[in-house]
Amino acid sequence: MHIAKKGLRVLGVAESYSGRRSSILAGVVMRKDLVIDGVACTGVTVGGMDATDAVIRLVRILGRSDINCLMISGCVIAWYNILSPDRIAEETGLPVIAVTYEASQGLEDDIGFHFPGDDERMDAYRRLGERLEYQLRTGYAVYLRTACCEPAEAEKITDAFTREGKVPEPLRVARLVARAVMRTAGDPGAPNG
Repeated sequence: MHIAKKGLRVLGVAESYSGRRSSILAGVVMRKDLVIDGVACTGVTVGGMDATDAVIRLVRILGRSDINCLMISGCVIAWYNILSPDRIAEETGLPVIAVTYEASQGLEDDIGFHFPGDDERMDAYRRLGERLEYQLRTGYAVYLRTACCEPAEAEKITDAFTREGKVPEPLRVARLVARAVMRTAGDPGAPNG
């Protein structure tokens, strides 16, 4: 991947969850110069195990061959719906960077409490492995997990797409899109609502 390339494109994926049965997952294609040139949305089951398939579906919906990297806001979304960065990278052919923003002791106790006996979910969480802490040039710390992407490269890409604060722009915009779609979907006055 040529990180210095102005046309480097990242597909940022983030969700909007509001306690419903399903959550909205939005994907935003953004160039390194922060121009947006693609958006797609799909649903994911709250408390389900379909988050990995939903991210893969977003990539397929977009049908783009010019995306260089996938950046995902977290690996545990929609109330413990656990992503597999390795499977996403394998099935899409794209390097994956999962970004989180808080230090954590992990979620094993929470998963065990909310999903007792759910070995599939616990195993999926354990396969994620450790997060790597990285200090952005903005002064904030983020925590990264990667698949098919060297940590040093993931750090450079995350830095390149973070203008201020700690949320990279593709993820910030994807979250805004997901929230807007979620609000509209719940509006009975909206067309087809």
